[in-house]
Amino acid sequence: MFSLFRENVRIALDSIKSQMLRTVLTIVIIAIGIFALVGILSLVKALENTISSDFASMGANTFNIQRYEFTVQRNQGGEVEKVNPIISYDNLREFVDKYDYPYTQTSVSFQGTARAEVKFENEKTDPEVQVYGVNEHYLENTGTKIDRGREFTFFDIENNNKVCLIGADFLKSIFRNDDPINKTISIRGVKFKVVGVLESKGATFGNNQDLKVLIPIQVARGIFTEPNINYTISVMVEDKEMMQGAQDAAIMSFRNIRRLSPLEENNFGIERSDDLINRIGEITGVLEIAAWIISIITILGSSIALMNIMLVSVTERTREIGVRKALGATRSTISTQFFMETIVIGQLGSILGIIMGIIAGYGVSKIFEFDFSLPWAAMIWATIITFLVAVIAGSYPASKAARLDPIESLRYE
Repeated sequence: MFSLFRENVRIALDSIKSQMLRTVLTIVIIAIGIFALVGILSLVKALENTISSDFASMGANTFNIQRYEFTVQRNQGGEVEKVNPIISYDNLREFVDKYDYPYTQTSVSFQGTARAEVKFENEKTDPEVQVYGVNEHYLENTGTKIDRGREFTFFDIENNNKVCLIGADFLKSIFRNDDPINKTISIRGVKFKVVGVLESKGATFGNNQDLKVLIPIQVARGIFTEPNINYTISVMVEDKEMMQGAQDAAIMSFRNIRRLSPLEENNFGIERSDDLINRIGEITGVLEIAAWIISIITILGSSIALMNIMLVSVTERTREIGVRKALGATRSTISTQFFMETIVIGQLGSILGIIMGIIAGYGVSKIFEFDFSLPWAAMIWATIITFLVAVIAGSYPASKAARLDPIESLRYE
């Protein structure tokens, strides 16, 4: 039994070699469909991994009060229908004073600039450093960890101490891998003592998360005095079961701060970190469906091409089939031989498409600094799909070959 199977595989490979051009074209067509599936799904997975890890660091027990919801309704002209007022410093202070839901802590922050120049002795950075003003709860609420040194304390914030936390990239840029703790840096002429270095977070969509400086919020307000600064309020709840109650209380408090009547809609947004992750999952789900549609259409075309090449093969090898039948080959033996050919061609196309998809996904992920991982599910599905396509595409040619009359086949020229 095994020797017969091995012989069929050998004959199939010899047949493929004799029709090299048509076989290669068919393999390439199959590979393109699998490439579309594996390549797109690997990119979608890398994108999902990157974004989800960034938002997951916020923790599932956190929600933000911000100017708009995650989605903003737009009219037909593309203009925002409703312009919400910024989260002002007065709003922030009033919320911190009034909001006292149990087992919660509130972090407040704002971005002073995204293009600061930081100096240390004779070294300085390019003007691309982000500077944030924060309070003592910012690190915990945003899931930011300290690599060395210490965090901000309550007294640092209340006393407006000129201390700072720096991102990991400063070790390579201006400190040359020396210990920066207790060193002094300068931002817009104001000197700060470095008390801690943040853990590396890498970059997302080209935005370097490791080239930033955190300073006490009041000190930051004294340095960055641009009008209409928009602040961010983040609330962390110790127990997830209390999340909804804490969120409802925050909405009520902020509505009172904004002096909204019961009939007026919120002119601010509430966003939970797990809601963002779910929405990202919905977006990537749509991309996955698009990848499947594209690949299925391409694979459908490749199945037609595969069936065509096998029908041509049956016609060209009619005399060979007659000889084999005259020597005692059964219908099942003939059909198995052609099935083997289609399966081999299909799996070669699958392997080529998977390799191309992984290379493309890895390359694009490296360019955009996504968190790449092998798309095992897509690879398994690609193998299964190409096997099924080979079986379906090879059924009719194999059946036709098996039904050929040996006498008529031997007379075929």
